[in-house]
Amino acid sequence: MRVLITGGAGFIGSALANRFVALGHHVRALDDLSAGDPQRLDKQVLFTRGDVRDIPRLWTLLRGVDCVYHCAARVSVPESILYPVEYNAVNVGGTVSLMTAVRDAGVRRVVLASSGTVYGEQKEQPIKETAIPRPQNPYAVSKIASEYYVLAIGALYGIEAVILRVFNAYGPEQTVPPSHAPVIPKFVKQAVSDGSVVIFGSGDQTRDFVYIDDVVEALVAAADADGVDRSIINVGSGRETSIKELVERIEEIKGQMIPALHSNAQDGGVSRSVADISLARRKLGFEPKIDIDEGLRLMFAHYR
Repeated sequence: MRVLITGGAGFIGSALANRFVALGHHVRALDDLSAGDPQRLDKQVLFTRGDVRDIPRLWTLLRGVDCVYHCAARVSVPESILYPVEYNAVNVGGTVSLMTAVRDAGVRRVVLASSGTVYGEQKEQPIKETAIPRPQNPYAVSKIASEYYVLAIGALYGIEAVILRVFNAYGPEQTVPPSHAPVIPKFVKQAVSDGSVVIFGSGDQTRDFVYIDDVVEALVAAADADGVDRSIINVGSGRETSIKELVERIEEIKGQMIPALHSNAQDGGVSRSVADISLARRKLGFEPKIDIDEGLRLMFAHYR
């Protein structure tokens, strides 16, 4: 296949691009490098620096492409609260621009990397795809709006559309910015350097942490799976882990206690979140292979 990945130098996009190269496919990647790093990419990936809202550039990149993966997005929830205009412009505007170019180029299928954050607070756990989304921040709103655009424009022009709602993905190549860093790489990096960790809220809040290799396998399967047009599919581990338990598991791997500070300066987020992945198993043949303990060990090995 010929594949285009927007956000192709980002955490998920680059892992996906490299996997497709390993499988023998032709891969093009587009990224504005606001958060991505082209050094992550295999040399066989045809990389272009550019904005996903640049429709003429997209026309060029989409020639002969069979499947588009839309991974380009601003992804920080706290940042989205501060800059909702930018998040709407990039995440929603970028999706509309891409779908317009896809329509013009006649691409067969689009796979959107959406997010489990669209669900917000849900009483029923694990969360099924039929749950009513309750987005609680501009980032989540931008992702649900992107889903609707992909589905609507896809239906209007006969473009196959697949939505994968990825829960808390983590892995060694994940960026750890100075503020609002993802919890697992932040905690592991602090543990390796003998630092302390900061737990926002009670620490009893739970998340579904899914290792990057498992996320990539689900994404790859979505390229040519049958019967997935207009499907919304959860991608997670199917396992619930509290932030407190996460610290305990990191301590076990390190073999030493980690000083933990509690802070209410930032909201701890939704109280519970775990994906029902039965639909992914059925439609994509998806089965997570790397559990949280193995994933954390891989993270420790990387940061050491």
